[in-house]
This record gives sequence, structure tokens and C-alpha cells, in this order.
Amino acid sequence: MIDAEDVVLVLLAAGRSSRFGMDNKLEAEFLGKPVGFHVTTALESIAFADRIVVTDGCRLDFASRGYRPIHNADVGQGLSHSLQLGVREAMKTSPRAILVALADMPRVTAAHIYRLFDAFEGPDAVVVSSNGEHPTPPGIFGSGRFEALLKLEGDEGARALVAGGRHVVTAPAELIDIDTPEDLERLRQLVHAPERKITRGGAHRSD
Repeated sequence: MIDAEDVVLVLLAAGRSSRFGMDNKLEAEFLGKPVGFHVTTALESIAFADRIVVTDGCRLDFASRGYRPIHNADVGQGLSHSLQLGVREAMKTSPRAILVALADMPRVTAAHIYRLFDAFEGPDAVVVSSNGEHPTPPGIFGSGRFEALLKLEGDEGARALVAGGRHVVTAPAELIDIDTPEDLERLRQLVHAPERKITRGGAHRSD
């Protein structure tokens, strides 16, 4: 178990959004606010030691949400590059652990994050989320794993590292991530979001 005060949150919010089209997916509307602000709202009551966001310059003002922005000037290097930027910054304050979360997962809850904290067992711990079939962010990494995070390459992110970690299962709907406009529209329909488009023939994308 670990206390939030010993954990730095690293939120990854940089990427090409190539599968989403011309728009930045984090700025798309979901339940009346940008996709990227849902996770910040969900986790705002958790007393992290620090909050860092790695971004590529999207128009969302994460600083107003209590995050220290780190700019990723080369998103072409993949998710692992953003992760390394965030981990290096987080390591400056010598936290016991780093929690890595993704800004394109708008249904993550604080309750689930506390379950990850409860499953944490020490500096070599790797505790990640699971939908019951495969591991996924958010995940918490003990200080003994920081160097391994810095050695990751490409778009695989921390997949190899988390495969051998502890997996905390939660409802698949909580771990939905948004990669395409179709992903977002399916989620809008799932929660009956007001911005979904309704026609006589059924519900369709509003974008």
C-alpha cells in the first residue's frame, strides 16, 4: 500500500491523434467538456505529491487544473518518449512511485486509482489496470522501476514491463480509450451524452 502523497502523477496527453483525423481528440467534446479534462476532474481530489502532464501543445489549459506541463516536441518517437519525459521530470523530486495515466481515457475513477495504491507492495512494484483480458493504464511504478521506464522504446510503451506486474481488474467501460471518432461516438451513445447525434434512423456521430 502507498499513500498518494508519495506518488507523482504523470498524465500523458501528447500524440499525433492520427486515427482521429484532423482534430485533436483531447479537445473533442464529451459530456459537455473536453475529453482530456475528464481524467483531471476524476483525480482532482487525490493528494498527489505532484502532477505533471506531457503535452504536444494542444489548446487545453492543464496548468489551470494543477498540472505542470512538459512539452513533447517530437511525438513521432511514440508513447514511450512522452513517458520518458514525464518520468525524468517526476524523478527530480524522488517520489516512492509514479502513477502513469492517459488523457484519452475519460472514464477512469479515483476509486480505481486507490485500488492501485492498495495493491502497491514496494519499490519494485508494477501495478496496472486490467479489463479482465489484458493490462492497460493507469498503472503505478515503484522507484525501482524508473530506470526501466526510461529505457523503453517506440509505441509499445510499458507493455513488456506491465505484463509481469500485478493487474487490478475493473469494469471494461472504465478503461475505454479514445483513438477514433467512432470510439468517441460509441462512448457517447453508451452514456447517452447530450452531444450525441440522434436521427430517426438511430444514433449517429455528431462530428
